Amino acid sequence: MKALTERDIRGSFINCSKGEAKRLHVPRDLDGRPWDDLDFLGWGDPGAPDRSYLVVERQDELVGVAMRFQPAQRGFLHRSMCSLCLTTHPRGGVSLMTARKSGPAGREGNSVGAYMCTDLACSLYLRGLKVPETGARFEESLTLEAQIDRTRQNLLAFIDKL
Repeated sequence: MKALTERDIRGSFINCSKGEAKRLHVPRDLDGRPWDDLDFLGWGDPGAPDRSYLVVERQDELVGVAMRFQPAQRGFLHRSMCSLCLTTHPRGGVSLMTARKSGPAGREGNSVGAYMCTDLACSLYLRGLKVPETGARFEESLTLEAQIDRTRQNLLAFIDKL
């Protein structure tokens, strides 16, 4: 992924108003992000722990999505799998991320959801640059490039529903 600026990020959101995009928290460490290892930029809002955001490049255009999730409520031994990168995590490591649809459907309250890594670090888990806490990645016969492509396709399928 190419390095993004705060302006790029704020202008990319498809499911919130320009005012909401202007007020949302953007990471301060954009210069320190491992852009070459990211398939999308994802982050949580420190001021609102139930909110997360992601920005992905799609056909040479940036698409940003504002999402919400509920804190983990399942038992400690429960494990969940991210629907994007297929990494399993213990309690709290995977959350149902819901995003308001864009346009009139979103204004009427319609939303779409998918189970994703709560920290949105799918790209780093795929590449082995981050290891899930007592979770695991299944050993796959697919190449890393095929796994990355599958993750991007899973994310773009989620975005298509918005």
